Amino acid sequence: MTEGVLLAITAGVMLGLYALPEKFTNGFTYENTWSLFFLLTMFVVPIVASVLLIDGFGQIFGEMPAELWLKMGLASFLWGIGVMMWSKAINHIGLSLGFSIFIGTVIFIGSLIPFAVDGLPDTESLILILIGILVVLFGVILKGKAGLIREKDEALANINNLTVDTKGSMATGILIAVIGGLLATGFSYANAVGRPYLHEASQAQGNADWVTAVAVMFPIFISGGVVMAAYFGYHLSKKKAWSAFKTPSFSKNFILILIMAVFHYAASALFAFAAFKLGESGNTVGYAIYNTSCVVTAILSGVITKEWISASPKSKKLLYAGVACMVIGIVVIAMGN
Repeated sequence: MTEGVLLAITAGVMLGLYALPEKFTNGFTYENTWSLFFLLTMFVVPIVASVLLIDGFGQIFGEMPAELWLKMGLASFLWGIGVMMWSKAINHIGLSLGFSIFIGTVIFIGSLIPFAVDGLPDTESLILILIGILVVLFGVILKGKAGLIREKDEALANINNLTVDTKGSMATGILIAVIGGLLATGFSYANAVGRPYLHEASQAQGNADWVTAVAVMFPIFISGGVVMAAYFGYHLSKKKAWSAFKTPSFSKNFILILIMAVFHYAASALFAFAAFKLGESGNTVGYAIYNTSCVVTAILSGVITKEWISASPKSKKLLYAGVACMVIGIVVIAMGN
C-alpha cells in the first residue's frame, strides 16, 4: 500500500513537471513545439522503451487478442484527443490552471471507470473513495472560479498598462480543459482492460512485475498518437509552420522537448505500476493520487513562473483552497483503499 502510494505520487510529480520546459523554447510556434513533443512521447520513446525493456515483445503483442487491441485502441484514441486538447488549454489559460481543470475532470470521471471493469470494492471502501472524489471535484470548481477571477484581474492590469501575458479566453480554455479531461479518461479504461492479459503474457516471458507497466503503455501511446500525428500534420501545413523548425534554437528546443516527452511517458508507465501495487482498487485510487499530485506540482510550477503575478488575493486564496481540497480528497481516497 505505502509503496504504491509513493509511486503514484512520484509519477504525479513527474507529470506535473513535464510541460515546464515548454516555457523556455524559442522560435517555435505552438504547432512546432507540441507536434515534436507528441512525436517523441507517443512513438519514439514508447517504441524504444518497449523493444529494449520487454522480453518477448513480438510474441506478447503478436498474440494479443484482436478484441483487446480494439478496446484499448479506441479508448486510447479518445485519450489522445483529450491530451491534445489539454495542450490547447495550457496555451489558453496557463500551466497551473490548465492542469487543474483538466486533471480534476480526469480524476472525477477516470477514477470511476475502473469500477465498471474491475467491479466494486466493499461498501465502506466505496463510500470513502466516492467522498474523496467529490472533495477533489469541489477543489476543481474552486480553482475554476480562481481562474475566472484571475482573468478579470489581468484585464484590469492591462487597462493600467501593466505587462501581462494573456493567452486567450479563460472561459474557452476552461471548456477545452473539461472536454479534454472527459475524453482523456480513455487512458484509465485502456489501462484497466488491458493490464490483466498483458501482465499474464509478460510474466509468461519471464519479465519482472514492473515491465507490465511498459507493456500496457505501448498500445495506449501508439493508438493515442495517431490522432495527434494527423492533427498536427494538418495544422503545420495549414499555417506553413514547417519552416519554423529551422530556427537556430532547434537543438536547444529539441532537448527541452525530449525531456518533456521522457517525463510524460515515464510518469504514465510509473502510474501503471503504482496501480498494480495498490491492489484491487489500484486503478481508481492510484489514478486519483497520481493526478492530484500532478495538479499540485503544476500549480506550484505556475506560481513560481509568475503565471499568477497579477492575480488578486481573492483569486489566489481560491486557488490554494482548491489545492487543499484536492490534497484532502487524495487522503480520503487512500484511506478508502
